[in-house]
Amino acid sequence: MVMGLHPEYLGTFVRTQHYLLQMDGPLPYHWRHYIAIMAAARHQCSYLVQLHASKFVQVGGDPQWLDGLSAAPLKLRRLNDLNKLLAHRPWLITKEHIEALVRPGGEGCWSLAELIHAVVLLTHHHSLSSFIFGCGVNPEPDHEGGYAFRPPSPRPTDSPGTDDRANRQGAADALQEVEALMRKMKLLQEQDEEASQEEWATRFEREKSESLLVTPSEDSPLPPPTSVSRFAEDPDFGYEDFTRRGETTPPTFRAQDYSWEDHGYSLINRLYPDVGQLLDEKFQLVSNLTYNTMAMHCGVDTYMLRKAVWNYIHCVFGIRFDDYDYGDVNQLLEISLKVYIKTVVCYPEKTTRRMYNSFWRHFKHSEKVQKH
Repeated sequence: MVMGLHPEYLGTFVRTQHYLLQMDGPLPYHWRHYIAIMAAARHQCSYLVQLHASKFVQVGGDPQWLDGLSAAPLKLRRLNDLNKLLAHRPWLITKEHIEALVRPGGEGCWSLAELIHAVVLLTHHHSLSSFIFGCGVNPEPDHEGGYAFRPPSPRPTDSPGTDDRANRQGAADALQEVEALMRKMKLLQEQDEEASQEEWATRFEREKSESLLVTPSEDSPLPPPTSVSRFAEDPDFGYEDFTRRGETTPPTFRAQDYSWEDHGYSLINRLYPDVGQLLDEKFQLVSNLTYNTMAMHCGVDTYMLRKAVWNYIHCVFGIRFDDYDYGDVNQLLEISLKVYIKTVVCYPEKTTRRMYNSFWRHFKHSEKVQKH
């Protein structure tokens, strides 16, 4: 229903998901749903875990496997390390992780085609978990963990009069924020600054370092129910900032050194035909999706704002685009939006309704959903 706010994207999403889970491919159907469970459990997404547990049994899976990851075959258990790295710290993945899984003669050995299918399933459901938490989608009330968001308790000092005044003031402030954002976009579009590559690299490093200061609230989320946690070994393993104070960090990844267009597309299509095309259609649609609106304004070129969100997400994972001025990120993304973005992509289970409501306060719900 939420994704239906963008019908064109919903169509590409449904086609991709249908192909991954129901069409011919290297992996058995029940394994596909079990891998989806493993992926969703890393982000404590009970909605997806419950959904795929049901589908797993429907397509002939052994119900005993649902007792936890320890009850699954060794071959699936060996996928655990790659799953947690993809979910939380993908920059730590090395060729040795892949070689260990596909080494001929090894117990529980994966073929390259099987592994490609598994990796696409894992990353697809990691991303879907972020979408679900980011948009406030929760299980039905009769499911464990249903309705995780709790409304705030009323305060004794609250009254209809004070609420009305606060709402009017909040609406006026939000309107001013929209106008200010549009002015910034216009100024940046008109600027003809010729910065050097060194200056652009410096701005990226500054933005990467400043992302350390962008953290969710200290409130700890409720622990996941056992129906979820049993599928996630090493539950304390999670996202850590790519750049950490006082520590040696991995080198920045340059997006131009390895791209989807030049490397990923052909590899996936060779080992898992047609999936590369489906993913490419989805990536292209997401990159270009716009209705040229901002809150109450129409006919707006939103490219700069969409690009800032896209590149900020890459930045927190240490990925740099050489041809982008990261100074634009600080100009266009308010701190509350940065907190929300980083929470949704790095630790989505910590997302709260307050975070969602605190940014782009005059934007339509569909515009907020679009940036996912």
